[in-house]
Amino acid sequence: MEFSGEFELDGVSPEDAWIVLSDPIAVRDSLKGCRYITPIDDDDFNFDDYEAEEDVQTLPDADPDVVAERAFNEGVVYAALMQVGVGSVKPRFETRVTIAERAFPRMVATGGGDASNSSFEMESWMDIEETESGSIVKWGTEADVSGRIAQLGGRVMNPVADKIVSNFFKNIQKQMTGFEESEESKSMRDRLSGLL
Repeated sequence: MEFSGEFELDGVSPEDAWIVLSDPIAVRDSLKGCRYITPIDDDDFNFDDYEAEEDVQTLPDADPDVVAERAFNEGVVYAALMQVGVGSVKPRFETRVTIAERAFPRMVATGGGDASNSSFEMESWMDIEETESGSIVKWGTEADVSGRIAQLGGRVMNPVADKIVSNFFKNIQKQMTGFEESEESKSMRDRLSGLL
């Protein structure tokens, strides 16, 4: 299955979009049904035992050094737990994702996982481009799905994926509203750009 699209972020520069989309906490908070995204060291990670930190500050309130420290890193494996309604099924996705490529303005992730007697492997990418009014994020995912979820087919899965992605970028846009054009915000962006 293939999913792709693009989303415009009005008034958001590509650099600012990159900073927010590089923050696992900002991504988690913008992705409905996502309980956590955390770096892991081995295959023995227990999705049930992990306790996600709640009420973690994101930009513009978070310390730029803290945001840079937790940013996605190329070659690192992350565990992500999501629960999403797909048709009459509400599977719990236990996913391991590796950041395969991360160099502004492109990020590529590969991985897979299990959900409701199903399994999947995927490769996702995003590119950020400048527009006259801000930036546009172009994205795509190729996924091989087997089991119960695969039986639902694209007719059911495509609208769900479109809705999740649309809500995600709307929430990212809301987070970006805190990046106002003050000198303090400009200084924070410049500092983060150097760190990331």
